[in-house]
Amino acid sequence: MSDESSRLQREARHLALEQIGERGQARIGAGSALIVGVGGIGCAAAQYLVAAGIGRVVLTDFDTVDVTNLARQVLFGHDDVGKSKVHVAASRLEAQNPACRIKAIDRRLDVDELAEAVAGVDMVLDGSDNFATRFAVSDACVNAGKTLISGAAIRLEGQLAVFGPDYGKSPCYRCLYAEADESLENCAGNGVLGPVPGVIGTLMAVEALKLLAGIDVRTGWLWLFDAASGDVHSVAIERRADCVAFQS
Repeated sequence: MSDESSRLQREARHLALEQIGERGQARIGAGSALIVGVGGIGCAAAQYLVAAGIGRVVLTDFDTVDVTNLARQVLFGHDDVGKSKVHVAASRLEAQNPACRIKAIDRRLDVDELAEAVAGVDMVLDGSDNFATRFAVSDACVNAGKTLISGAAIRLEGQLAVFGPDYGKSPCYRCLYAEADESLENCAGNGVLGPVPGVIGTLMAVEALKLLAGIDVRTGWLWLFDAASGDVHSVAIERRADCVAFQS
């Protein structure tokens, strides 16, 4: 079987979709994404993007695999404990779809490196676990005019929002959270149900593929998921006039 025949069979279910078809799938194949954080959210998002045929993925995470990661970070196994997350993830993703070009960055990026990484992709998916990184990623996306898909999970709760790329009119991540919120809880101290980050990461991949394929995406809204009750709801994010990202 030729590579082209294999690709067509692999993508057959997308090609059959009226909303995607050959044109949309070609756009996915030409697309690229930066995934910040290869934790429970990033693992799920990366797997679905690569499986769907995205052309290029850049992974960035400076951490190594810990045994406490294994319940939710499904790209990793026991033999990976102590190894670089991005390199293990890249190897697994390359095996999943050899046609996808994957770059692994196993260090914390400084401001200039982050700006360069953001500028070199179509969009950014942020599944990081701290506000300092989230603010830095948002600022880089605002400056480069790139779409940011942001996700978070804690306990039995998850959230997702899509920002940009028209930041002159629409809100950014800093319009949702301010630096005063940096003391908010994280999953290390409060726990998280393993599949919840996977739900959020999967939905982030859905939004990314919609954007690449040319399907309308709802931006400037916060989507909230409560696994305990099964409730899902969304709220509008207002663009803050005093948001530091828009101050000259």
